[in-house]
Amino acid sequence: MTKIFLVDSDATRSLGVTLGQSLSAGSVILLEGELGAGKTTLVQGIGEGLGITAPIVSPTFTLINEYTEGRIPLYHLDLYRLESSEVEALNLESYWEGIEMPLGIVAIEWAERLPYLPLAYLRLRLIYSNGGRQAELIAVGEFDISPITGEAI
Repeated sequence: MTKIFLVDSDATRSLGVTLGQSLSAGSVILLEGELGAGKTTLVQGIGEGLGITAPIVSPTFTLINEYTEGRIPLYHLDLYRLESSEVEALNLESYWEGIEMPLGIVAIEWAERLPYLPLAYLRLRLIYSNGGRQAELIAVGEFDISPITGEAI
């Protein structure tokens, strides 16, 4: 596990920019954290790092926002309002398997509601800590975080 202290929302966004610049198509980021912990701010940074200029907003009510104008597509999912059985019916694996759409970066807020997981992913937990936030990064499977952890945030 890698821990990164984020002093404010700008640092959270900066971590996202690093992710957007570093990750390749097929990367899945499972985001966890309380309401207001900075999950959407982080995804906005990912979009910036990918070169996406469209405003990135939380898909709490739409469930999935697709941004295709950047270096690679960004698929931003929010499972906050769903039960695990409802999530299962969405067949979200089509996003990380590249079925019916090009592979991109898949960022999933409230990922703990997923009843199934991809083979490789980055679990990124945002926690309030010492007046700021702490990001905990755990690579699972063949997910390589070395391009990310070399950056100073």
